[in-house]
Amino acid sequence: MYNNTIPINMNKDALHILLADSDYHCQQLFTQALRSIKIRTVLTKVSDGHQLNDYLDQPNIHVPDIIFMDLALPQKNGLICLSEIRRNKRFQDCSIAIYSSSGSEKQKEEVLINGANIFFKKPCDFTLLKMTLEHVCNINWQYHTSGLRKDNFLMSINRINIPATPSPRMDTALINE
Repeated sequence: MYNNTIPINMNKDALHILLADSDYHCQQLFTQALRSIKIRTVLTKVSDGHQLNDYLDQPNIHVPDIIFMDLALPQKNGLICLSEIRRNKRFQDCSIAIYSSSGSEKQKEEVLINGANIFFKKPCDFTLLKMTLEHVCNINWQYHTSGLRKDNFLMSINRINIPATPSPRMDTALINE
């Protein structure tokens, strides 16, 4: 029903990430980007809103630290899924990052008001996606390891500056993936 859980950069303490996106290509880019960052992660992927709910309804899952969710999920859109997740106390400490292709101000306001912690425009480029995920994961990792409450954590990513010359590590990650 949903894709396998993939350990990425995993060690004893890992950030558990759930990705909800119907686009296989986007799922692959997310996986590659997470492999190239330094934070230990475990990634689980689902393809639509119903699969997301089915996965989260399982009693024995590890509650994700972060859910990355496309606003335009099929079957049940990201806004409906966000509302359902936020009504469940089991996921109160879970950060939810919603992204959209358009990234309009209206969408940003709507998802943040309805309980998302993070909103960003879906990056079109691997380097920008990697930098965005690294930024979000680094901040979330700080919350994860320090025991800070996430219910008052909000972030909107409007723009991340890409270095003029990519680092050799980024080039290697692109070639090796």
